[in-house]
Amino acid sequence: MSDLLDRLRDRGWRLTAQRRVVAEVLDGDHVHYTADEVHARAAGRLPEIARATVYNTLSELVAIGEVREVSTDGRAKRYDPNTRHTHQHLVCEKCGTIRDVHPQGDPVAALPEAERYGFAIQDAVVTYRGTCPDCARG
Repeated sequence: MSDLLDRLRDRGWRLTAQRRVVAEVLDGDHVHYTADEVHARAAGRLPEIARATVYNTLSELVAIGEVREVSTDGRAKRYDPNTRHTHQHLVCEKCGTIRDVHPQGDPVAALPEAERYGFAIQDAVVTYRGTCPDCARG
């Protein structure tokens, strides 16, 4: 689990019923929902939740660093609650499924000094692409 609810409680973030249900929807392993998917799942738990509330809550969670936006080449933004553990993403080219992966080694260290062009590099984002087993079968 991503422990998102615990992290939000620890930082004293006010958990209204709407915020709580959004956080509950996002909590888990390999969670990468679009805003519309978050809204649909949240509405299943709290039917009166407004789409704008979900969008605003997601924006706040991104702003405070508890959720990360993931963009995969022209597809809708997805929201990743796994911000405490360094990881990369594996994306299915056909259906867009995203899985967290934890490759060995530091991608920043792997970039040769001559290829850095004087940049002070803080982070590297690596996306692995392929075809998931479900799409490969059918």
